[in-house]
Amino acid sequence: MATQKALSLTVPDVPTLLSAYMPFLDRGGMFIPTRGLYELGQTVYLLLTLPGESERLSLSGEVIWVSPDGVTGRRMPGIGIHFNAQDYMVRDRIETLLAGQLDKAAPSFTL
Repeated sequence: MATQKALSLTVPDVPTLLSAYMPFLDRGGMFIPTRGLYELGQTVYLLLTLPGESERLSLSGEVIWVSPDGVTGRRMPGIGIHFNAQDYMVRDRIETLLAGQLDKAAPSFTL
């Protein structure tokens, strides 16, 4: 298995967060735009800054989605990570920011 990698992501606004967040995962997850090479199952360490916040949240997760460089359509290259069990606090903060919007049919970076 590949070594653990570190990424940093600053989400500029709530609509972008809504498009990147994966609420269908039990622990939550996030799409991270990147052109780097990642493998399914790889562990990723993420420093995440949410919209309107200056605090960088640290979390880790497993790569469960890969959109490689050169992907077609409206998709962009990147990975989807499933948050680890100890990162429920991050999922809860994201879902608080997205309260009342998670069931809207907004375009997503993954589906």
